[in-house]
Amino acid sequence: MHAVQITVVHRRRLREVYRSAGWPSQDGVEIELLAAGLLARERGPLGHETLRVTDAGIAVLAETLQKNRAARSPHEDLVEAVAEAMTRAGRLAWRGLAVRAKVATGWAMAMPDVFSIRHTSVEAYVEPVVHEIKVQRGDLLADLRRPTKREAYLQIGGECWYVIRRGIAEPDEVPPECGVMVADVAGHDALPVRLEVARAAPKRPMRVAFPTWMALARATPIAGWRLDDAQPGLAPIDTS
Repeated sequence: MHAVQITVVHRRRLREVYRSAGWPSQDGVEIELLAAGLLARERGPLGHETLRVTDAGIAVLAETLQKNRAARSPHEDLVEAVAEAMTRAGRLAWRGLAVRAKVATGWAMAMPDVFSIRHTSVEAYVEPVVHEIKVQRGDLLADLRRPTKREAYLQIGGECWYVIRRGIAEPDEVPPECGVMVADVAGHDALPVRLEVARAAPKRPMRVAFPTWMALARATPIAGWRLDDAQPGLAPIDTS
């Protein structure tokens, strides 16, 4: 039996299973990961089967994380800058949120780089927004070839934006259902100098679904939000 060659696709699937409830896809990638001992099948008390990342799979994820950390630093810097821009606008922002979204083919994990909502006491005014960050052309093109991922983002956000590093693509290469921001980055580890709206994202009225509220309840928004930034015109709360 030939050893399974672990590719980027396998590593991505491992990460998705690790972040999810472990529902099986029953495709070729899953079969190879099971054969390699990186995933294991577990049967629940009611007979349903889920997947678990094994210790060997965790080791592969840790190795991938170490190898990609330096390469991802410009990406992480841009994620940080976009999240901070959302908090300066009076929004609550999260990085690395994982939410199950209903799509045409079933369920998919939506894991936007930045997810934010308005700080408001009126549910209809929450205005959830997704920002996906891309600093390399190859990464952007690979992402654009995954319509299900984009569909999942549109299921959890009333607006979906791609924030791209200047020079890696033209705005019209991004599908029209998404907005485009272009970022000027001064250097490898530098924060963006400027975020420029190249095409506004279509805004759709949306209420945050219950699974998203549960994911937000389990996560922690980034620091930096201030009470006096939110809902201009409202009187401050008397804490005396």
